[in-house]
Amino acid sequence: MRSLHHGPRLGPSVHRDHRGVTRGLALDLGSSRTRVWVPGRGVLADTDVCGEASAGPGHGRPVRRGRIVDAETCGRMLGRIAETALGADRTGTVIVLSHPVLAGPRHRAAAHDLLAALGPTTVIALDSARAAAASAGPRDGGPLLVVDIGAGLTEVTLLVDDRVRDARQAETGLSDLDPDQRPTEVVRTVMDMISEMWQQDRHGAVLGALRKGPLLTGGGAARPDITDRIAARLGAPVRLAEDPATAVVRGAGMVLDSVLRPATTATATVPTGRAG
Repeated sequence: MRSLHHGPRLGPSVHRDHRGVTRGLALDLGSSRTRVWVPGRGVLADTDVCGEASAGPGHGRPVRRGRIVDAETCGRMLGRIAETALGADRTGTVIVLSHPVLAGPRHRAAAHDLLAALGPTTVIALDSARAAAASAGPRDGGPLLVVDIGAGLTEVTLLVDDRVRDARQAETGLSDLDPDQRPTEVVRTVMDMISEMWQQDRHGAVLGALRKGPLLTGGGAARPDITDRIAARLGAPVRLAEDPATAVVRGAGMVLDSVLRPATTATATVPTGRAG
């Protein structure tokens, strides 16, 4: 299990002036699927843009457990995505990239280099917890616990005033479960991370977040056998992100939308829906 206590505390992303930029895409590089959000087109899944899903499970997957393990394959995949979403001329475009909260510097640097090679003017990095929170809509700015259960990673993140206060990560996910296997290990992992975070919290933020109900996202949030067990173990209700498997990329799409719109327009809304 990895913890934010083992690394630097994370603050908000740096916002820059992007006036004149009119095109872009939001990207979520997952262990199982790569999802893209394109303005006016909605969410595209990896089967729509990668062309490598036919290789079968475990093949042609350049990202595993939240890390880029095959930069060459990942570069080809991103090239096809850019060609489909942005066309040949990518001058003056923006890519918003979501990444695991505790993604290491090598993963972030590798992803940034691969995206910069595509020719966008700017790459904006956004952690998955804040992206998921953005997709859930406006909130009061108080503590929020985001539980992201993906294919190869499970992360629990405490957000306070839209800053990452604490985070835990375990290399356990849905891909580790057999089809007929109960999700006992995944649920236990989530509960262990929340318990450890609670024990180390000196300000009561975790308790406040639990009282409001943690936000569950990722593919695991779409499985009642997981969410019901977590709620029962917590003894409190949980909140499910809308279309949890795409919540992160839609939140990244909301950030992109706010960048692409002129500052004088209305506040951006959360993008929804799928293309196709």
